[in-house]
Amino acid sequence: MRSFISRLRHGRRGSKTESGLGLQEALQESPQQRHYRYRKQRGVNLGSWFVLERWVSESPFQGAAGSGQSDLDVAKGLYAKQVLEQHWDSWIIPSDFEWLSARGINTVRIPIGYYHICALEPSILTGTDFDGLQHVYEGAWSRLVTAVITAQSFGIGVLFDLHAAPGKQNKDSHSGTSSPVISFFNSKFNMQLAIRALCVLVTNLIALRAHEPAVNNIVGVQLLNEPHPSSHEKLYDWYREAIREIRDIDPGFPIYISDCWMTDQYADFVARLPSSLALTCVDHHLYRCFTESDISTSAAQHTASLADRNAPFPQMFSRASEKLAASGSGLIVGEWSGALNPGSLQGTADEHQERASYIRAQLDLFELYCAGSFFWTYKKELPGDQGWSFRDAVENGIFPEVMGMIPVKDYVGLSADTNARKVTARNVALGQHVSYWTRFPSYYEHWRFEAGFDQGWVAAYDFFTFDRAGQAAISELGFKGCIAKRKAQDHIRENGRSNNIWEFGECTVQGGFPF
Repeated sequence: MRSFISRLRHGRRGSKTESGLGLQEALQESPQQRHYRYRKQRGVNLGSWFVLERWVSESPFQGAAGSGQSDLDVAKGLYAKQVLEQHWDSWIIPSDFEWLSARGINTVRIPIGYYHICALEPSILTGTDFDGLQHVYEGAWSRLVTAVITAQSFGIGVLFDLHAAPGKQNKDSHSGTSSPVISFFNSKFNMQLAIRALCVLVTNLIALRAHEPAVNNIVGVQLLNEPHPSSHEKLYDWYREAIREIRDIDPGFPIYISDCWMTDQYADFVARLPSSLALTCVDHHLYRCFTESDISTSAAQHTASLADRNAPFPQMFSRASEKLAASGSGLIVGEWSGALNPGSLQGTADEHQERASYIRAQLDLFELYCAGSFFWTYKKELPGDQGWSFRDAVENGIFPEVMGMIPVKDYVGLSADTNARKVTARNVALGQHVSYWTRFPSYYEHWRFEAGFDQGWVAAYDFFTFDRAGQAAISELGFKGCIAKRKAQDHIRENGRSNNIWEFGECTVQGGFPF
């Protein structure tokens, strides 16, 4: 708390009062949507379901054309439509969502390609690598809708990720084709088509709210997966245009962007975007098994570099997380794993324990600084890979049996006890606040501190108690900066502007999430 107060003290004087924002942005969300969108996302990727990766699921590639490594190779291969639809219908089924929910997983990330939504807009394939293949992919959209509805029935949110953009945004085969050539960034046609595809996707996801029952579990859309831009300024420009186009459709729709493994820089980019109450989240991918440096580093050293809060990587996460929260955004890890290169495990006495420690170090790091994380991947066709298969990791005991906070008693309905705890905690915090600032004589409005504390506490409690039926773990507020920014704007609207709004904001962050 003191370090947070200290930062406010140094930045308080002379700072401009935060301008009012269009509150209509936030008012179009139902309570159910807010719950899914802004809780702490404990997730997995449903890899190789729609965007195929041969190392994850081999079977769909048996009749593939060309080098047999990508979606395009499968689509041009033997019996492609039959192969794909059979895979879509069998790779992930309702019992998988049930299994995930029972282990505290509350969100899934689903990678898709632009071609998977061609049933909504057939012309989206015209002039692309997938031109003429509409008949192969026309059944994908209905299955994606079924996936969303099934996920919601188990209390699971869905983040859609544009893993494969027109012309490829990176050289990997999971970007749609086996060609190593990246033509997304040097083609205006491809860049505009990707925005068009995203707008079609978002429009139709919004339309699902009219479904019976209403679909509320879309947590957002990620604009691009792991882009390798020719210049970051070009990607910044594209991000701005895509964000603007999507927000013209729905001003409050959550958007996720990849950080290109430059988290500080992309946190700065988000902080510079026009003020908005809508969530624009930064996604980082964390792997420690590919580079020469990774291979030459022992598992224990990898674990230590993530567990030591003063080490460079945790320090970077701390900076980026704080910066993003201050702008009403947040940080997630959209992909991570327990995979370690064999070189990192040489000489290890207890490989099982080393893997478990490595996973725990990552989870602890995410718990401190991230609004969510998504393990890559849920499962592999061949069982036994505890580094890359979440299911194998859990079943072999190197991953916790249940993710998140598990209730030890039924706290729902204990409102009197909760209110008493709130008052006690608020009075302690207020006393410390007043005592500290008394040393710096000025005009204060400490009642704003009390209001901020109460608002933060209530917001956290709302998430804890929302839709507890059948859930293995408690929901927790994840995107604290986003909610705090909205609460501050409500406070300004109701109580007027002041140079002491910082007191309200201090408590919304500090006091509202101690549960």
